[in-house]
Amino acid sequence: MAVNYIASSQLPTQWGTFTMHGFLEEESGKEHVVLTMGDVADGKPVLGRLHSECLTGDALFSLRCDCGFQLEAALAAIAAEGRGALFYLRQEGRGIGLMNKIRAYNLQDGGADTVEANEQLGFGADQRDYAICQPMLKHLGITSLKLLTNNPRKVKALEGFGIEIAQRLPLQFGLNPHNSKYLATKAGKLGHMLGNLHQAEAD
Repeated sequence: MAVNYIASSQLPTQWGTFTMHGFLEEESGKEHVVLTMGDVADGKPVLGRLHSECLTGDALFSLRCDCGFQLEAALAAIAAEGRGALFYLRQEGRGIGLMNKIRAYNLQDGGADTVEANEQLGFGADQRDYAICQPMLKHLGITSLKLLTNNPRKVKALEGFGIEIAQRLPLQFGLNPHNSKYLATKAGKLGHMLGNLHQAEAD
């Protein structure tokens, strides 16, 4: 997959100053960014997060998911360590896009869970493609990650193209009455490793 590096710049945030690297996915025209801090090309495992775009959670403060909470927690963890990389991937709605995500939300308002809503719209439960990360990782010189994720699919995908997962670190934040069913579906139908946090909802 052709994903080309475009440019880098400094990005000061409330957690500290990151370097923002821009990448362009040729086939789709999607623009992805990676925020790094410290030396990530020294061969040691890098604290990392693959975060798929969620406009509603990341920017509009939605409580329907845990995405915004996870994004902030990951940036805070990288800043606390002083070294790491956050991949911000433009794969809204698990790959179905923003307008279809709103359609899926409408179905969820009627009682469907997140997987059922995607399937009723003719999509798979999760259509994200993590192969887009391979050229970004190569450009940044990252070969080993301490991965912040609850999703075993991300671990498998990265290992599939030769990235060592030195450690998987859970990222469990943002449970509230509006997303308890959503998180239970993640655990029960998508295999996300949420421990006992959402067991009552998943049972």
